[in-house]
Amino acid sequence: MSERGSDGPESLPVRDAVARYLQRRRADATESSVYSWEYRLKLFIEWCEGAGIEEVGQLRALDLDEYYDIRSGAVQPSTLEGEMWTLKKFVEYLDQIDAVEDDLHESVRVPNVDADARSNDERLDESAALPLLRYFRADEVRRATREHAFLEIAWYTGARIGGTRGLDLRDANLEEQFLEFTHRPETDTGLKNKRAGQRPVAIPAETADVLAEYKRRHRHGVHDENGRAPLLTSTQGRPAKTTLRVWSYLATQPCLHSTCPHGRERETCEYTERGQASKCPSSRSPHKIRTGSITWQLNIGIPPEVVAERVNASIAVIEEHYDKESPQERMEKRRRQYIETMEAAFNDSE
Repeated sequence: MSERGSDGPESLPVRDAVARYLQRRRADATESSVYSWEYRLKLFIEWCEGAGIEEVGQLRALDLDEYYDIRSGAVQPSTLEGEMWTLKKFVEYLDQIDAVEDDLHESVRVPNVDADARSNDERLDESAALPLLRYFRADEVRRATREHAFLEIAWYTGARIGGTRGLDLRDANLEEQFLEFTHRPETDTGLKNKRAGQRPVAIPAETADVLAEYKRRHRHGVHDENGRAPLLTSTQGRPAKTTLRVWSYLATQPCLHSTCPHGRERETCEYTERGQASKCPSSRSPHKIRTGSITWQLNIGIPPEVVAERVNASIAVIEEHYDKESPQERMEKRRRQYIETMEAAFNDSE
């Protein structure tokens, strides 16, 4: 790398360089992708600050190798793959603007994760989701609360967190029992697949009733900063994705309706608190609800092409990342679909 003055690109603070990179990527990437990259690179910024690396020009191959070792001991292989891929792209950008040593991005190690490791089997299983929904629907206090409303939407639509966050009151066609997911990037609620992600999704009558009750009893009469009326609200307006994740963790704790599977007492357990809910081993994030919902929809016999349309994902992606049937579940589905047909054909031949 050539010598430059103190105001050269190599003198960019790491935090400023990341902000500059993300701004460049916004032109050709979805908001959800940029948000993911921002979170991953925030971890790298914090590590650099702790290691005394203030400017990007100070980065060396050994630093990148050390960061890999630290993160590999802290996260799952599939998570590490995503983090290091994002870091490699960032360092490649730094190389392009002559802010780091030539070809430094080649020193970023990205693990080669096989399909089994990349596809995480953890999900909100139907054996956990359905009792939770029954509990919320029957409980006079918690019925139609924001956590309940969120869980109904997440489970019965299988939508991504961004899609759920972007729903407005006008998108909830409760009399006709469907939700309309609409791409509105100009007001901060774009869908991952942009206009191709726009779709109506049918919901059960009971879910529509719960959402109608939520609107009457618990929804705050607020608008977001763009003047829109969100369906799900916080006291400030449209909830942030981090807020929806908290609602998800709180809504999926099994101790709401039964004995804690981890030997704790709900009355004294700190995991029931808003800031600690994600630490509960049984609580699940919105993405894990989506995974469980897609698997359940397939298990109950909804055709893959219909599920793909409902959740806005290709059949190939569903099969690799979301269809988490166990061998026993696949057998039972085959039994329902085919074995009874075989028995009926045998009986008809008599």
